[in-house]
Amino acid sequence: MNWNKSIRQLHRWLSIIFTLTVIANFGTMAFGTPPAWLVYSPLPPLFLLLFSGLYMFALPYFTGRSERVSDAG
Repeated sequence: MNWNKSIRQLHRWLSIIFTLTVIANFGTMAFGTPPAWLVYSPLPPLFLLLFSGLYMFALPYFTGRSERVSDAG
């Protein structure tokens, strides 16, 4: 199992879920005050996006991949 590929795929799906929850939030605001659970529904995917994004950002620094990429060019 390739963890990097799985994290990237998870990050993509989380971004889709986050986008849909934000759209649902704004859609219900057009008809009045949305319920509290809908207002806060984008937060869990947002925090998961933060952690997966930070992981992907830091990955080249911890694996030494950035040195290999610069040596190839």
